[in-house]
Amino acid sequence: MEQKTIYVTKPYLPPLEEFLPYLEQIWNNRVLTNCGPFHQQFEQALCEHLGVQHISLFTNGTIALVTALQSLRITGEVITIPYSFVATSHALLWNGIKPVFVDIDSKTLNMDPAKIEAAITPKTTAILPVHCYGHPCDVEAIQEIADIYNLKVIYDAAHAFGVQCHGGSVLNHGDLSVLSFHATKVFNTFEGGAIVCPDAKTKVRIDQLKNFGHVGEVNVVATGINGKMSEFNAALGLLQLKHIDKALSRRKEIDLAYRKLLKEIKGIHCLGDSGEEIANYAYFPILVGDDYPIGRDELCQALKDRGIHPRRYFYPLISEFPMYRGLPSAHCDNLPLATEAARQVLCLPIYPDLELSVVEEVCRFIAEQ
Repeated sequence: MEQKTIYVTKPYLPPLEEFLPYLEQIWNNRVLTNCGPFHQQFEQALCEHLGVQHISLFTNGTIALVTALQSLRITGEVITIPYSFVATSHALLWNGIKPVFVDIDSKTLNMDPAKIEAAITPKTTAILPVHCYGHPCDVEAIQEIADIYNLKVIYDAAHAFGVQCHGGSVLNHGDLSVLSFHATKVFNTFEGGAIVCPDAKTKVRIDQLKNFGHVGEVNVVATGINGKMSEFNAALGLLQLKHIDKALSRRKEIDLAYRKLLKEIKGIHCLGDSGEEIANYAYFPILVGDDYPIGRDELCQALKDRGIHPRRYFYPLISEFPMYRGLPSAHCDNLPLATEAARQVLCLPIYPDLELSVVEEVCRFIAEQ
């Protein structure tokens, strides 16, 4: 393989000449933030594209998670998983909430609904699952438990842009869903995020909280934060929507190529089913089993030595970081499947302009170890 650096993802950017008219309009408007015209247009366009009723834009997904919890007045304990990016649990700590970790399902690497009830205590107020790698959680089973115990459900849907399940957007499940538009995501606005909510009243409260808790010019009703998306990010988002279908189609091609080429390699397991239409091909994770000739970390380093930079999403587990590992629920005996997945997972490069010849070379290299 020609020596060049290949990263696990690369942000898609439309042609610069397509973005320049948006920049010119921002300059002429002299409106840079505070829910300007592009911000409002982008919210409406996202609702139409995603098939949701209400959406509130944020400067990033982490602030959106923090605000989502605040908006529903979540307190006490929240059940979540350790197999995620650390922002999931950090948002709980920012709100003074105790995370309670439960194990994952071995096939989807999402929260295992069968583990939820045993983790519920009198202090439990909500469940915070993650649609890992863009694959939907078992939303029906989770909601059934939430209804029985009167718990809120907030989905970390950072990976789940455009994902469908049960005949509609996965973002319509739960009380709230939180998106990330970070540069590494399927759909990006450089930095950005959003909260999807089911009714106008909830959106009004969220909009107030992301603007310092302001109601009008002279009244502040809550300890909000500055979470507003800028006009630059909103404008890029509007432009990106014009290209997202093509980008997802290309990601699907790459996903299918990987699956075909890796299918016969002993010890390599591809997560998810080939051609699974409910996914958005956000990542391409493989599990490196014990029957593969070398360990996951050795394979990761060997690929890096060839200029290919996979990522071990998600290793280590959130529960292994210093601020969490003292929690009773963080012990590895409580999380055997998450611990095993974190030991085996390796996300291979996938992005729209990744050449299929590079995919072939990556798979050949994995096969030759």
